[in-house]
Amino acid sequence: MQDAYAHDSYFEGGGPGYSSYLAQEPTLRLTFRRFLRELSRRGMAQGNLLEVGCAYGFFLAEAARYFALRVGTDYSASAVDMARANADRVLLGGLETLGADDLFDCAAVIHVIEHIYDPRAFLERLLTHVRPGGWVVLATPDMGSFWRPLQRSRWPFFKIPEHVTFFDRRSLRGVLESVGCVEVQTVPYVSVFSLAMIGEKVGWRPPAFAERLRFWLPGTTIAAAGRKPA
Repeated sequence: MQDAYAHDSYFEGGGPGYSSYLAQEPTLRLTFRRFLRELSRRGMAQGNLLEVGCAYGFFLAEAARYFALRVGTDYSASAVDMARANADRVLLGGLETLGADDLFDCAAVIHVIEHIYDPRAFLERLLTHVRPGGWVVLATPDMGSFWRPLQRSRWPFFKIPEHVTFFDRRSLRGVLESVGCVEVQTVPYVSVFSLAMIGEKVGWRPPAFAERLRFWLPGTTIAAAGRKPA
């Protein structure tokens, strides 16, 4: 899977991955903008930001008004090249690309933790790059949402072999608590989708004139944040 994540086709037309991540830019930016406002209201959006698995850097771009420094990592060389226009620094790879002195006030992991075989070990390593008192922010598909039993085996986040761990609100907070985070809390996360994307997820093609219509859908993603003890 790491080879797949590194391949150009992962973000544009791959088997695993996205039909076109670039085509989702308008809706992703709207989603991230709203999420960043929620983080800011809670005092989590300030100082230096790290995003692990930043893709094309749309979250990093929207974070410019909140953070003094924005750094991203990703396994895809083409994604890193695109993301560099949206961040202060973008590294090819994962946490191993960071230096011991790379410390951040907020580390965001958005739709990445579900790809990780050992989330707890990953978070323990991530916390070594978070300043005391800093925040770790996780966002991931909501296994406890009403969508999952409603759609059953057609739930679009059953992406095998990409997605290997699944969380509901309780277990997402729990994994942060298990690595020693304090003040763990749920953060509202509502996603906006084009009708074309909704149709792709459910196997239905809308009429061309309606494809760009956008809808805010609750319950697709959950987010939680925890603070590293000072």
